[in-house]
Amino acid sequence: MVLVAHEHHHHHSAHRAGARHAGALRGALAVNVVMFLIEVTVAIGAHSLALLSEGVHVLTDAVGVGMALAAIGLGNRMPREGTRTFGVYRLEILAALANALLLFGAAGYVLFEAVDRLRTAPSVSAAPIVVVGILGLAANALGFALVRAGARESLVVEGAAIDMLADTIGSCGVIAAGVIAATTGWTRADPIVGALIALWILPRAWSLAARSLRILMQVAPPQLDLAAVQRDLAGLDRVVGVHDLHVWTLTSDMEVASAHLVVESAHDVHAVLDGARALLHDRYDIAHATLQVEPSDHTGCEELNW
Repeated sequence: MVLVAHEHHHHHSAHRAGARHAGALRGALAVNVVMFLIEVTVAIGAHSLALLSEGVHVLTDAVGVGMALAAIGLGNRMPREGTRTFGVYRLEILAALANALLLFGAAGYVLFEAVDRLRTAPSVSAAPIVVVGILGLAANALGFALVRAGARESLVVEGAAIDMLADTIGSCGVIAAGVIAATTGWTRADPIVGALIALWILPRAWSLAARSLRILMQVAPPQLDLAAVQRDLAGLDRVVGVHDLHVWTLTSDMEVASAHLVVESAHDVHAVLDGARALLHDRYDIAHATLQVEPSDHTGCEELNW
């Protein structure tokens, strides 16, 4: 006899963090849209690559925050039904990955354009660049303050916070480029700052993409010691073996595990299930576990281990 138990603590506080901070995300979205329109309009009129770079980055912020809001809304409203046995929690991770890809595209475009503009001294209007740079600095600081509270609880909110922080630093660069052009007449500072903003974006985009891909590939959480999990499960009373252990992340801070526990006999498995559930939840913060309990004389299961 093989007993299968599905143990699930209702520990969705991390996922619901996005919903709790939806109002802040909507505020950040409004800030980004307004600043994008202002920055791109002035960038075209002032022939500023630095300001255009910052405007494109702000656009990726707006798209990323918009996707985050869509993912949060769908994740909370769409039930688990039909083929969606895990609901649509992964939409949050797909939104984060899409945001990272947008950042890569924006950075690549700006770097290409910067190389082209450095060949000749560009003609830029410094005063509008400085004014919009200061306005952007204030707007980015406001946006970062809005989303910062939820950054530790949701990957997609963290992505928005990272973007806001990068924009804040980018606005400082835009102001510097405008001041240099106004005081020294050295207009190449503008494409140089634009390129530096793009280079500043790249490692953050890479980090966000890497973490998103780890989750989509169902790699075990990096902070989790799988050997320790297996050892602790094997150390439970009446458990004589553990195999087919898998741990992965469903969405931000929602870890999922499955395992086969071999016990001395098929009698009184409730204590084993309760002990394993408590161990995974209390020691490893794994709230959702599917556990198969097998008597030691059961054969054939280990041959299917993968």
